[in-house]
Amino acid sequence: MNQIVYADFEKVDIRVGTIRAAQPLEGARKPALRLEIDFGPEIGVKKSSAQITVHYTPEELVGRQVAAVVNFPPRQIGKFMSEVLTLGVPDADGAVVLIAPTKPVPNGGKLF
Repeated sequence: MNQIVYADFEKVDIRVGTIRAAQPLEGARKPALRLEIDFGPEIGVKKSSAQITVHYTPEELVGRQVAAVVNFPPRQIGKFMSEVLTLGVPDADGAVVLIAPTKPVPNGGKLF
């Protein structure tokens, strides 16, 4: 495993936001959801494509807090422009489980 220094970690801006809207992402090669996530007044509302359909429905995601990388350049996913990378880890079968705080925190809070 390659080691990094703390300065490398500081370059990745991981913030917490609240999902305001979620719906299936039309035209995706793999099933995915289109998310609108509120990261507070400093960053605002950003869009993300997430392959999280195994464990989550759009309805249960609204109001849930998640962690995301907010300083990657936008990425085109089919006809959708994803602005942030919503973070998750694979379960035993490889399906994505979202990373989230265990207690409510203010939107825009930075991981350190």
